[in-house]
Parts: sequence; C-alpha cells; structure tokens
Amino acid sequence: MPQEEDDILNQLTAQFPFLAGKVRLQRPRRLWAEVPADKLAEVFEYVVRQLGFDVYCTLTGLDMGDKLAAIYHLARANRIVLNLRVELDRQNPCLQTITGYFPAADISERELVDLLGVKVEGLPDGPRYPLPDDWPAGSYPLRKDWPGLDAPAGAAQTKPEGS
Repeated sequence: MPQEEDDILNQLTAQFPFLAGKVRLQRPRRLWAEVPADKLAEVFEYVVRQLGFDVYCTLTGLDMGDKLAAIYHLARANRIVLNLRVELDRQNPCLQTITGYFPAADISERELVDLLGVKVEGLPDGPRYPLPDDWPAGSYPLRKDWPGLDAPAGAAQTKPEGS
C-alpha cells in the first residue's frame, strides 16, 4: 500500500475506532470508508478539516433494495480520492447537508431528494432538481420499487418478460 494512503487509513481508524475494518484502499489513490449514518457528520468534519479532503467531487445515491446509500466523493490536491459511503434506512432516509463545507453540493443533494426521496436536513431553500415542479409527491424514479408514472400510487413495478 502506498505510504500516504496507508497514513490516511491509519489516521481514520485511530481517530474513529468504529471504522476498523471498514476502510480500505481500492487501488492507488482511491480510498473507501463505510461510515455509520449517525457518525457521518463527525467523520466528514475530520476528513475535510484535518485530513485535507477539501475538493468536493460529487455525491452518489444508490438503492440497494432493503436500504438506500449515499457516497460522498472527496479529493485532495494530490489527487487522492476518499469515498465515504453511508447506508440509510429505506423508510426514513435522512442526511445532514454538506453545503456548509461545499455550497455546490446543493445540486447533488437535491438529486437525492428528488430521485431517491432522501431527506437532506439543512439544505437551503431552492428549486427542485432535476425533476419538474409538478412531479408527483412521493414518486422517486431511481428507487427500484418505483412503479412509473402510469401505475397507480403504491403499485409494484413489474419487469417485462425476458429481463
């Protein structure tokens, strides 16, 4: 393992013992950490302020079936990328906004709200994104159980034959 990435992983697990076994080097300059949802704010603060991951790349939302997940992709000037992955309760997915650190994250957070139904606490008021203002409430098109616009609310989505 390259020395700098090893140092970052060691600092993370020393500061947050609950991350032991939950951080890894995927390949050179690509680190991953599985962070519990209730610890995300403190880990995020540490990696930005103390470890220098001060470049916001993007935020990815995932529907994993029984849970939802969010992955924060952060980088340093030396091109090391740290991916913080957090699993969210499917019935009440909730995150704190990171716009206090990275104002441009509001677009990605609005995507999580519109497309997956994640509540982002503290997200400043603004327009919906990317869905139109008249999109049906409670209809999240990136959820695996989304029935589509033609199905009645609450209907299960069916897969076409042969898929």
